[in-house]
Amino acid sequence: MPDVVVLKQETIPADDSGEIANAVLRAPDWTIEILSPNQDYKKVPRNILHCLDHGYEMGWLLDPEEKTVFASPQDGRSRNFDKADALLPVPSWASALNLTVGELFGWLMS
Repeated sequence: MPDVVVLKQETIPADDSGEIANAVLRAPDWTIEILSPNQDYKKVPRNILHCLDHGYEMGWLLDPEEKTVFASPQDGRSRNFDKADALLPVPSWASALNLTVGELFGWLMS
């Protein structure tokens, strides 16, 4: 299970009363993994690739120790971002989100 999943507004599941459902039974649109100090670095990219193969549109792997983001869009053109002012790629439906590596890791440090 990913650390963070993001759903488009129209794909958020609701129960019969219109409340947000307690379970997501479809592939989320964006997966974000945060590497833990003792986590096996080799397994996490495999998890992201598995998610992309099953409908996710974007995958990020965050390495807080190195302050780097490995971004994997569904088109397979993965890239590493490690400069504080680098603008991170996001799914097309989240294009209004202009987030840099420095801002992202600033959130994690707060």
